[in-house]
Amino acid sequence: MKVPLWTPPESRVETARLTEFIDLVNQRHDPRLTGFHELHRWSVQAPGLFWRAVWDFTGIVSSNQVRDTLADEDKFPGAIWFPGVRLNFAENLLRYRDDNVAIVSLLENGNRKEISFAQLYESVARLAIALRREGVVAGDRVAGFMPNIMETVIAMLATTSIGAIWSSCSPDFGIKGVLDRFGQIEPKILFAADGYFYNGKTCDSLQRLTEIVSQISSLEHVLVVPVVNEAPDIAPIDKVVLFEEFQGMTESEILFEQLPFDHPLYVMYSSGTTGVPKCIVHGAGGTLIQHLKEHQLHVGIKRADIFFYFTTCGWMMWNWLVSGLASGATLVLYDGSPFAGNGNVLLDMIDDESISIFGTSARYIAMLEKEGRKPRVSHRLDTLKTILSTGSPLPHQAYDYVYRDFKTDVCLSSISGGTDIVSCFVAGSELLPVFRGEIQAPGLGMAVEIWNDSGHAVTEQKGELVCTKPFPSTPIGFWKDEDGSQYASAYFERWPGCWAHGDYGEVTAQGGFIIHGRSDAVLNPGGVRIGTAEIYRQVECLDEVKESVVIGQQWRGDIRLVLFVILSDGVLLDDDLQQRIRQSIRENTTPRHVPARIISVADIPRTISGKIAELAVRDVVHGQEVKNIDALANPEALELYRDLVEPDIL
Repeated sequence: MKVPLWTPPESRVETARLTEFIDLVNQRHDPRLTGFHELHRWSVQAPGLFWRAVWDFTGIVSSNQVRDTLADEDKFPGAIWFPGVRLNFAENLLRYRDDNVAIVSLLENGNRKEISFAQLYESVARLAIALRREGVVAGDRVAGFMPNIMETVIAMLATTSIGAIWSSCSPDFGIKGVLDRFGQIEPKILFAADGYFYNGKTCDSLQRLTEIVSQISSLEHVLVVPVVNEAPDIAPIDKVVLFEEFQGMTESEILFEQLPFDHPLYVMYSSGTTGVPKCIVHGAGGTLIQHLKEHQLHVGIKRADIFFYFTTCGWMMWNWLVSGLASGATLVLYDGSPFAGNGNVLLDMIDDESISIFGTSARYIAMLEKEGRKPRVSHRLDTLKTILSTGSPLPHQAYDYVYRDFKTDVCLSSISGGTDIVSCFVAGSELLPVFRGEIQAPGLGMAVEIWNDSGHAVTEQKGELVCTKPFPSTPIGFWKDEDGSQYASAYFERWPGCWAHGDYGEVTAQGGFIIHGRSDAVLNPGGVRIGTAEIYRQVECLDEVKESVVIGQQWRGDIRLVLFVILSDGVLLDDDLQQRIRQSIRENTTPRHVPARIISVADIPRTISGKIAELAVRDVVHGQEVKNIDALANPEALELYRDLVEPDIL
């Protein structure tokens, strides 16, 4: 039997929010649940009862009573959640109005600000009044070209308090990337910062902003937040006013617009690396109840928690983080490089801000390990109880590293979902043990399975991650997809009535999950399907290799694997290192996983949210056009791969 790396202490289980929730369900419905996996089975067998219990347990605020939880349950897509209910998303995030700290906002240059729940409410009220004064109404789009600062949260809350729709990009997006996104949804108001700090540099946003504004004719006002200059030169920008001048000083109660459960809340975007990004529309009620469920029942967030996730406003984890306000937690926002301050900025933050829940990426954890950092020695970490990781699969060796060199008494929860559902399909639980290389559990209320090519559920075999029943955070649809055909094609085309997410994974014997990569990047040499993460886990455990990217190249009627590696400083890719890379892969996977070519590169292209752009590398190697390089954080890296691999001669 597999031995866990961490088992929750009895004291944590007894005081967990999920334990409270199980008690509530048992009192109401007497299913005699005793643990997480029993609760999950019940939650997908009785979704109406489960989601109504989540509603009551998390105290969702609405202007009328819940009568029904789920209508048209057999339609997927098409199920209707909480029919007749009217609520407001921002009202639920602003339910606390006391002097507890709501947000701590930190910049890479050391600037720190904080705001209480009472002050947050007042700031949102002033801005909401100003937006209404300028004619913003429910259904209008308001966009943010903003860093991860408290003004961005205030702008989102003011927007959604009216029932207008919020959409954001981080300021490191290029002009075309912003236009490809905001140009489709035609916003009335644009919030933007004058610049941001990253990796020791001061970056200007105003020049790009001027060009962006000139090409979005729907804009009526552009509101600039000074970040890098106290008095930025905004004169060249059309329809512009400073943020503080716009919102004025009027104080009043917020008029929270009461709207249907599925009223549009956010427009979010697919990565856009294979064409113009899809505009995914998310509903207010579904986003709210899903985030509250994940925060309180999976992560265990309570009012006393201080909650951090390293993210930008162009990634769904920003939206997920901000919903922590609805649980009364203090949010810590950070904008800048995660490796500032000699690589210690985030670790210092845990101690300085007493962070209890620390969210980051698999890449960040891997980089700490590569650099030989031992946070348990260099930092106190006494308040830290949970580490969350997402963005890419967390390698098996990263689990070892966390419990060896980070902290032993911590719940390490890898989570996985996506922008498509602005939440998770598989997640953590503070009631479950942590096993090496495994995501702990399926999401509660999410009928998640792994299917083989024949559409049958399998265990301890690799296949497609699917969700077989409706869930509240299913997107409303795609923007301007009037007949829903694009939406249906994206998720329901392969198996009608079943959501196919595009992840390649497996269910483990412990009931957890392993994600092996994206289905569209799965390698297929000799007809054998291989997830890219399976190779990364073996390659990147070698000290000589910092990072890697693997693709399948068309080769003489088949597919051969080509592995590109970024090597540690001073290391050469000689025959001995190539042999050890191949040996590591062969011994821990199969001979089919061993690459035909291993090539050293200086950089790996990534999306702006930090994910490896495997498909873009594959396109370059095959001499094909990369359709939207503006979706990449470092598009210049693609040139490193051009003509690097000999083409197929057949």
